[in-house]
Formats: sequence, C-alpha cells, structure tokens
Amino acid sequence: MERREFLKQCSVAASGLVLANILPSYASAMLREEHLRSGKSLFEVFSNPENRYRPFVRWWWNGNKIERSELARELRILKDAGIGGVEINPISFPSRTDDMGKQSIDWLSDEWIDLLKFTLEEAKSLEMTCDILVGTGFPMGGDFLEKEECSQIVVIAVKKLKGPLTTEFSLFDLYKEADPAITSPYSGRTMEMLDVKLVPDPLNRIDEMMDLSDQIKSGMIKVSIPKGNYAVYGLVKIERFMRVIQGAPGGMGPVLNHYNSAAVKKYLNRMSDSIQRKTGPLAGYVRSFFVDSLEIEGANWSEDMITEFKRRRGYDIYPYLPFVLFKIGAMGNTTGQNIQYPVKTGEVFKKMTDRMRYDFELTKAELFEERFVTPYVDWCKENKIQSRAQAYGRGYFPLEGSFEIDIPECETWLKYGIGEDISEEKFTQYPWHLGRGNTMINKLVSSAAHLKNKKLISSEELTNTDMVFNESLEIFKIAGDQSTISGVTHPVFHGFNYSPPEAAFPGWITYGGYFNEKNTMWPYFKHYTDYRARLSAVLQQATMFADIGLLAPFADQWSEYGAQMEPFPVIVSPAYQALIWESIHQNGNACDYVSERVIQDSEVKKGFLTYGSRKYHTLFLIEVHSLDTATASKLYDFIREGGRVFCIETVPERSTGWNNYEKRDQEVKEWVRKMEAYPDRFIVLHKPTADFSGWYKTVQEKYSLKPYMKIRKPESFITQVRYQTTDAELFLLTNSSSRHSASLDIQFDQEIIKRKQAWLWDATTGRRNKLAVEEGLFHINLGPADSKLIVFDHHRKGTMWKAHPLTGTQVKELSTGWDVEFRHYDGTVNKEKLDRLTDLKELSSYSHFAGTVVYRTTFQLGDHDTKDFLNLGSVYGICEVKVNGTEAGTQWFGRRVYALDGLLHIGENEIEIKVITVMVNYMKTLKDNEVAQYWTNQKKKDQPLQSLGLAGPVTIY
Repeated sequence: MERREFLKQCSVAASGLVLANILPSYASAMLREEHLRSGKSLFEVFSNPENRYRPFVRWWWNGNKIERSELARELRILKDAGIGGVEINPISFPSRTDDMGKQSIDWLSDEWIDLLKFTLEEAKSLEMTCDILVGTGFPMGGDFLEKEECSQIVVIAVKKLKGPLTTEFSLFDLYKEADPAITSPYSGRTMEMLDVKLVPDPLNRIDEMMDLSDQIKSGMIKVSIPKGNYAVYGLVKIERFMRVIQGAPGGMGPVLNHYNSAAVKKYLNRMSDSIQRKTGPLAGYVRSFFVDSLEIEGANWSEDMITEFKRRRGYDIYPYLPFVLFKIGAMGNTTGQNIQYPVKTGEVFKKMTDRMRYDFELTKAELFEERFVTPYVDWCKENKIQSRAQAYGRGYFPLEGSFEIDIPECETWLKYGIGEDISEEKFTQYPWHLGRGNTMINKLVSSAAHLKNKKLISSEELTNTDMVFNESLEIFKIAGDQSTISGVTHPVFHGFNYSPPEAAFPGWITYGGYFNEKNTMWPYFKHYTDYRARLSAVLQQATMFADIGLLAPFADQWSEYGAQMEPFPVIVSPAYQALIWESIHQNGNACDYVSERVIQDSEVKKGFLTYGSRKYHTLFLIEVHSLDTATASKLYDFIREGGRVFCIETVPERSTGWNNYEKRDQEVKEWVRKMEAYPDRFIVLHKPTADFSGWYKTVQEKYSLKPYMKIRKPESFITQVRYQTTDAELFLLTNSSSRHSASLDIQFDQEIIKRKQAWLWDATTGRRNKLAVEEGLFHINLGPADSKLIVFDHHRKGTMWKAHPLTGTQVKELSTGWDVEFRHYDGTVNKEKLDRLTDLKELSSYSHFAGTVVYRTTFQLGDHDTKDFLNLGSVYGICEVKVNGTEAGTQWFGRRVYALDGLLHIGENEIEIKVITVMVNYMKTLKDNEVAQYWTNQKKKDQPLQSLGLAGPVTIY
C-alpha cells in the first residue's frame, strides 16, 4: 500500500464499534492528582532525573564478609555509575572463591546491625535510596525457627508392581522414592508416612483401592497381588524439607512455612525488632522491605490444610490427594516423569481429580495470600516502610499476588537469543520465552499494578547466568527495552557483588552479571543508567494505556498440569499465550491481563468492563475452557451492554472445581448460550498456524479494533506502548533486533493528538526535537536496538529533528591503512597495521582479546569536498570517536553514525576510533582461573566466542 493511500484509509472513520481513546473525566481527575511534586515540568523530570528515578542494584553482601570502609567505597562507585539506590541483600559466600580470611558477620547480630546502620547513613548522605531484603538468600528462613514454623510438603511415592506377586518393602524404600528432587533439600528433614494404598492400574473408582495403612507402624509393607498391573502409593509428609537457597550466616537453615501466619509474623517482627532496637525507626532510611524469589519448591502444607480445604471447598480431598499431587522436581516444578509415573486412570476418574487439583491449588493460593502476603504488607505498614516483592512462584495467584504490594516486582533476564531472529515455533517451544528478556510473569505483574493504579513497577533486571562477562551495553538495552515494553518502570540490576578490590580477579561473584568496576564496560555504564533513568522518570509520572483485557486459562492449567513455577514454567498453556499480548502491541493497541476475580469485581458501564480506573471494551479469552459461574454471568452482562469477547479456539464449556460441578457446568453453558445470542460481540477465533502479528492485524481490521497508532507494516521485532499524563501522550517504540532495521509509516489517532505538538524525546541525551507529523502521519526508520520516545504535548518552541542518514553523496570508504593499537585487559599493548577491517574474532592473534582497540587513519579533504557524516558500519563494542583531536562522542548500541559538523578541515584529517570490547573471549583462556572457567567454559555455560572490534565498512559522506 502506498503511503498516500495509507493516509487516506486511516483518515476514514472506522465503521462499527466506536472505541474511546480519550481519557474519561474521572481518569483525567486521577492524573491531575499526580501533579509533579517538585514543580518541574514533565520534560525537566525526564531530561535531568532525580536519584530516586535512577536504576537500583541488588547489592549482594557476600557471606556477610563486610567492612565499613569497603561499604563506603562501593556506594560511591555505584553513585558515580549513575545508580540511584541499593537493595541490601545478604547472601552466601560464593563457591570457587577465596574469601581472603575475611570474617563473616551473622545477620541480625549487633555487629551486623551496626554496619547496616552505617550503610544506611552513608547512602542517605549520598542521596541514595536503600531497600533491605527480608531474611537472607531466598526464600526466607533460618536455624532459629521451631520445627512447626518450617515449611512442609506432602508428596507421593509410587512403586509399580506386576502380579501375580507377593513381596514386601520397607517404609524407607517409599521415603526414598517420595523424596522430592528439589534444588535445596534440608539435611534435617523428617518424613512421616500418612497413608499407603494398593492401587490397580488402571484405576476407575476410589473403592478399587486397598488400604494398607495399618502396616505403617510395623515399618514394612507386605503386598500380595493377583495377575495384573498394580502400584503401591505412599502419601508422605516431609517437615523442614527445604533449606534457604544461598542463605548467609545468621539466616541459613530451614525455610519458613509461608502457610503459617503466626510463624510469618514472628519471623518478620524478629527482624524489624532486632534492627530497630539498635537503630531506631528505619523509616526515612529504608524505602522498602523486599521479598525475593518465592521459590518454596512446592511447599503445600500446614497442619490445618485439610480442615481449611473442607471449609472452603465443601468436601474432603484427603482420600483423593495421592491422585491430585504430582511428583516434584527442581524448584518445586512437577517433573516430566508425571505422564509415566502414576497409574493410568479412567476418563471419569481423571476428570474428577483434575477438578479437585484445581480446588487444591486454589486453596493453597488463598492461604498463601491470607497468611503470608497480607501479614507481610501489614508489617511493612506498621513500620512505615513500603513493601516490595516478587509475589509469584508456584501455586500463587499470578495477578492478584501483586495487588497488595506497594512496589510489585517481576524479572528480566539475559539469555543467548535476545536480539536474534527467533521463530514463533522456537518461541513457543521454550517456556521462558526464547528471544525475550522479559519473563512470563512481567506482563502479569505490570497488569496487576495498572489495575491498582500503581506506577512504580520494579524488575529484577538483567539477571545473567548464561552470558557472564559478555555484558554489552547493547544487549542491556535490547533486554531492558523489552522489560519496559512489558510494563516495567523501575529496574533493579542483578546485581553488584560486595567485592574488595584486593580480591583475586575477577572478584567475588555470587551470580553472573559482572557488574564490577573491573569490567571493560564499567567506565561507560553511566550511558545506560542515564538512558534507563530518563525513561523511568517520565513513565513513573504517567499511566500506561490499555483498553483490551486478556484472560489466560489458569484454571484449566491448574486443573490439568497443576500450578507452574512462574516466571519459569515447565508448561505454558497454551504455548502461544504470550504471542497474543505481543501481537496486540505490535499492531498499535494495548492490553492488560485480567483474572476471573477482576472480572467478577468489575462494573459494566456503557459497554466497558471497568475495574478502578481501568476500562476494557474488548476481552480475549485465550483457550479458556473453564469459568466460574460468577465470571460467566459478568461476561454476559458485559456483552449485553455492548462489550465484546473473542474466544480463541474454544468457548467456555464447564465450571471450575469439583463440588456440585454438574449444576455449575449447566449454569456456565447457559450463560454461554445467552452470549452466543450476540454473534457480533461473542466471537470465536481460530489461532493461526504462524504469523500471530499478521493474524491480529486481520482481526483488528475485520472487527474495527481501532488502534491509537496504526502501523502500516508491523514487524514482530518492533513494538510499542502508550502512556498518558494530564497534558501529554507518550508513545515508546522499540526495535528488539540487533540486526534488522524497520521503516515505519505510522498513523496516530488524530483525536488523541489534536492541538498537540509532536516531539522526539531522546532518552540517550535528554534532549528533545520537534517532529513533523502531518494529519497524524509520521515516518521513521528504527535501526537495530533502537528506540524512540514520541511525545505529544502543548510545548511549541524547538528545533526540528533530522535523522542521521546512513549514506549520501560523495561517499568515501576508509578501507585501508589503519594503524591499530591493542590495549589488552592484561596490560600488554600491541601495535599493528591493518589493510582491512574485520571482526577480531576471525583473527587468530586477537580472537581472545579483551580491552580497548584504537583505530587510526587519515584522509584528504579537497576544497570542494563535502563530508557531513561518518558511518562506522559494524561495531562490536562501545565506540568513542575523535576527529582531528576533538571528541565526536560515544555510541554504545545500534547504528554508529556521527555528525561531523565543524570537525573537518581542508587537507589531511585524522580519525581515531576506540572500541571497547566485552571480556568473555579472554576469560575463556584463563584456564587456571576457576571462576572464569565456571562461567565461560563449563557445561551449559560454555559460551561461544563473541565478535569484537571495528568491522566496518567506515564511510564518510
């Protein structure tokens, strides 16, 4: 389609459903309440962000081997690098590392609290913010817990037998079989056999089982079976089954029972009372108490679990529990053995236990919310400190878990594949997902925050266990932009290791991610922190727009597979789930996840489903088979009042849970039948075999899902998000490819930009320039790893933006005669002459280089030559350019094009290009360095050699 025709079509009012893109009066009023407290304009907040908007770091206090002078030194290093705050995170001392005889200081000891107080005061003097981890390592626990305060799990052991057979085996055999293959077992765990059953294979009815539990006291189970297939099922309770993962001294030992509210409150009060008894109130020094990964490895039990289940669900699950539970593996996930592990069951029996499994997961999630999340939030309020938490894991509400938290947090990881071409097929085969930094949980956590009108959404950011010593600012930017698009407004980098300068190279590293002043990229790190700070500053003043809701089939997933370990699920159901929200954003709309509870608690007003300040005119149900009857009823009200529901692949046909399900199934079906009477508003869609973005564009056009930003030719690696303030509309466009550019024709909805001026706010420099947007139409080229923040406001004065052209007239390639100086990380310096620029990885002498490479050459400029721009071509690293001794600037991502205004003269001109490389190739060569080898050469961490240096072609034009 030609641009002229595109403009013509966009100007025609869409027929059918009218979608409101203008803020309603109550939302405008809400935004006015967000007036900037500093009195600064939105642009002033953006261009020169205060420290509180700057990225934070997780600051690992390795082994609590901390000293006053080093704490002060590291705070200043972080401050100079553009970090605005620290999350104090005591953790175990890293293995493979020499501690130099430094003493460990017990968490919550008087000496530790004195050092904490010093740190808080020092940070405050630097205008830096502090958060404090609750406990040490994760999840919280300690040797001081009483046995009944520790985590518990009930698991199954299954031993398959073939008859005829008479045999016996000890309880120990069943205990061994039941012992879950978790990441961090506690050596002091105790096991109790609750129940033993002989089960036919296949099993059709509960009364086909034979109870062998009367033999438990003897310690031996004797079995005599006729011909056929059978299994012995043991139901085993394990107390103190898990220890704190990487706990520090004073906080090591068994994990707390998060389903025991008395134990939770006692633990939290012990921490705050111990500290504040010596320091006085922490409020004013500490922004938030932080709860890290809730990886409680499948914990599912408290002493009143069955009683609570009966009270909430109306029946006794205990006889069926062995067939509801799955075998437990690493991180508490159900394992791939589950298909073969239990006996086969008849269809009727399986449907029953699937429904019961949902009820069990629901009960656990309710108890976790009531007994851990709420007491934790209340404790924070009592101490006048905000709560910050990663309120997700296995068996918790993925959305509602974040509702009560002041600063909800998600996770963005670095993995190989980010920035590369990833097919939808590969994406759906890899549950995290491949090619994305933002994990499965991000969009859920940010949606929860939006539903509760929260603007501060943090992320454990740039977590890195695969790409250690390969920290390039460009990969940071691509992953960070994906994080921002998923809803994050506050990155907390993972992480900065407490590591004295005299520690053996490369220093103390608990996890990957070499955030360290000895990293080659560290002197340039502030370029990235400035970029993220500006985005955070402006987005925390604004409200993310969304008028489409997504309901994922969590009830179906909990029923069939059990709850998954977010953000690292073993199973994503359906596998393409994340492609739906991504496709919506790629095509100029925006969405939030919703839940059944959100739908039930919403109001229906004039065709919108309204929850607080959020309004949705359209819902997508993503392969949802099961609904609560109250949800189905509310969906009918929504459709009847003019809302629209798209059901992908199926319509709901059953209710959730077991008790009285036949009656409730009929109610759901009746509500669906009523919805089907509105065929223009209750629509079944079939997912595509490929190209979800193109599929959504077709749906968008067919059903008049009016975008606020119409992109003529969407690309899967280009996406956007829209934010609003009282006076401004903000659109962030990002390119997540490290290779491809995209030429975009964009039509903005003229209703939302009328009487406003378009601006490009450059988050890398803090400057803004006017954009020419005629009748809402705008053309822009996004290069690799590029991003553009386009703002429409009432500001009028400024200079027009001009893109740097990639080429032009009088093009001259600087291809030969390069003097190259190799300043190696190890201190050696080599000089070479290169006739041809190339990726250093391809040169055997320099394939394992790390450090700074300086390229110098000269060229002649005649009287009539015009050279306005320098294009470096392919650059693998951070680059600094000098022209005739004058700095031309530093560039650290994407296309490296420099304006040469006033830098050249007639005659001979000299260009100097410094390229700062990543460290990984060099680290692979350090065969005697155990830490370097672990992170770069061993098993799954065997990293490929990375491209290095200036490959060109270098042109001036």
